[in-house]
Amino acid sequence: MGKRSRVARGVAVTALAVAGTMSVTAPPATAADPPATGVPAPHKAFGRLGTLTDLVVERLRVSDDVAAAKFGTGSPIDDPTREQQVLDQVRQQAGALGLDPEQAAAFFEDQITASKQVQRGLFARWTAHPGEAPTTRPDLGEIRTRLDRLTTDLLGQLKSTVDVRAKRTACTVQLAVATGSAVVLGRLDALHREALDTAVQSVCA
Repeated sequence: MGKRSRVARGVAVTALAVAGTMSVTAPPATAADPPATGVPAPHKAFGRLGTLTDLVVERLRVSDDVAAAKFGTGSPIDDPTREQQVLDQVRQQAGALGLDPEQAAAFFEDQITASKQVQRGLFARWTAHPGEAPTTRPDLGEIRTRLDRLTTDLLGQLKSTVDVRAKRTACTVQLAVATGSAVVLGRLDALHREALDTAVQSVCA
């Protein structure tokens, strides 16, 4: 985790503790904890970027299903053709929403990178510990339908949070609160925490 991420996470945790808004006592997850599942966490991240962060986390959880669908099949984690299709779709939808297409594409490039980060981490874990490997194989077609829905929802949140994201300091604080609460409430393990850091790098552009 980079220095900026550690500082932001510390700001979030301190702010939440002082405000007394955290009503859970969940211990932070460790690398040895079970991976997050594809089921969205029932908790909601805090702050003006909370909904955007919830969607980012949901997309990361879907990455678990992508990994389960590919593991042991020889299917590569990298899929340049599919990735380009997603980015082309993002640019088109972003333009229609009045968002900067390249800024939106940069945000989704981070989502793709974070997803592959989760997939590689899970592949390594399952290879080292076969007993933890998934016993069912999700359907990639259904997964892609979910990802397409998340793309639309994420773009909607990028649109609705333009004002706060345009103000660097305010955005940094709000993002720290959102990601800090998402980590604790969602009990994200080390792999998914690191992927979340990757996924939100372009939020405060």
